[in-house]
Amino acid sequence: MAIRNGTRAGLIFGFIMVFLILIGVPETINVILQEATTNIDVETGQVINTAAFLFVMGVVAGFAAARKEEPDPLSGAVLSGLIAGLITGATTGLMIIILRSLALSEIDLREYLDKLSPTAIESLALRLSPILAGGAHVLIFALSGATGGLLNWIGRGPWRGPVGQMISNTRDRLARLPIVAQAQNSPITRYVVWAAVIAVVMIVPQFLNDYWSFVLGTVGIYVIMGLGLNIVVGMAGLLDLGNVAFFAVGAYTVGLLTAPEPVGVLWDFWTALIFGIVLAGLAGVILGVPVLRLRGDYLAIVTLGLGEIIRILIRSDLLKDFTGGPRGVRDISGPSLFGLEIGSERTFLYFILVGIFLLIFVTIRLKNSRVGRAWIAMREDETVAQAMGINTLNYKLLAFGMGAAFAGLGGVLFASRNQFTGPEDHTLLVSINVLAVVIVGGMNSIPGVILGAFALKGLPEILRQLDEYRVLVFGGLLVVMMILRPEGLWPSQRTRLQFSDEDEPVPIELSSATSAAPTPIKADVEEQKQAATR
Repeated sequence: MAIRNGTRAGLIFGFIMVFLILIGVPETINVILQEATTNIDVETGQVINTAAFLFVMGVVAGFAAARKEEPDPLSGAVLSGLIAGLITGATTGLMIIILRSLALSEIDLREYLDKLSPTAIESLALRLSPILAGGAHVLIFALSGATGGLLNWIGRGPWRGPVGQMISNTRDRLARLPIVAQAQNSPITRYVVWAAVIAVVMIVPQFLNDYWSFVLGTVGIYVIMGLGLNIVVGMAGLLDLGNVAFFAVGAYTVGLLTAPEPVGVLWDFWTALIFGIVLAGLAGVILGVPVLRLRGDYLAIVTLGLGEIIRILIRSDLLKDFTGGPRGVRDISGPSLFGLEIGSERTFLYFILVGIFLLIFVTIRLKNSRVGRAWIAMREDETVAQAMGINTLNYKLLAFGMGAAFAGLGGVLFASRNQFTGPEDHTLLVSINVLAVVIVGGMNSIPGVILGAFALKGLPEILRQLDEYRVLVFGGLLVVMMILRPEGLWPSQRTRLQFSDEDEPVPIELSSATSAAPTPIKADVEEQKQAATR
């Protein structure tokens, strides 16, 4: 069992490591770590950072190889991790021997794979000769794989039972205290918690510079769009990939109504804001009519096409005089309050935060209303919901309209903050980003949307060098989430209960009395025999 698990994990992680090396991920991480450790010289830093990256990947491989069904948990976990590390190290070591030998022969591999520069190969070889570099890879992965298996055993060791029981008992004792029970059942507690959260969130921008205010503003805009798509996908169960179309409607509405060109209407921002939200909502309803009868993948394909149609029309020569074509719309006006322009990044961040709190309030009210319950019924089973008297067509249009209005607000804020919007701001990647925010965070979960936006839009700004791997990370993250945590990072209570019910097997108990009792069919046969005898 241990040999099989270790071999399987080693082969998988060996191919993963080869793929990561070919696309240049180790070198990118090396650059990031070098920027963080400025006190170490470059050559030593490259060796240390590369060895650390290899060790971490080996620990992950060993941890994944160890399984809890081993007959001897400790030795089985360590052996599985060791075998996984040896196979992974042998795979990468053989690759490094080949690459290092070619590099020493002055063969430039960048003609075929642009990420395999001589510097990158030298770092991966730990500045050693080809044979020593291959052996070093095997040794590092073997040690780290065994360490990962040991950590897996420690994580599921016998200490977890007593500690978990102690934590559970402490929580139960605290819950039985009169003051705690009264606080949990009182609505005042909920209001106090919300007030504290709002106060903390409003204080945070005071400690941020313009760059981080801009980053958090971008995260906030995606939170707004995620809340809208959460209504469509999370509540109503409609897989919509055309969210970017309504984002574009909101952005171009505020741009055309407030910018001096190409229309030159020069309306006030607040009027344009209302028009942007309303027009985006109407566009959602109008574009939702042709797809009312579609479900699942077909709905996703059609909405994706509608989103692309909007983007192509925006940059087409047909509407160039109205939308600005590929040049976009410039000099878009921002909001002003009591004669004061909301121009700085920090001030605009407050404006975005206010919009987020308002939309959270609206979402909670919708979720707890009759409309929200109808959406959830449609998501669970549309046929049954229709049989129960729910007008699914109307509720679908309402979901499309509400989600589009939220996306329109995000587009208005995006365009007014940047004072520009163009066709390249409204590509398919925007819809994919928002959908990933909802899925990774947890569908039908407001905290999940916020957490997903921070994970997918905030972290890439911190790790700027990994920006070119964003699509790869999205795909890998979605696959990992679907396998390991399909309910999301922060699922709703309903979703959490559903997945917990699926994990618990239903016990089947047959008592002696039950087994001795005649079945309904047998009882019917005996009654027929008695009637025939009489």
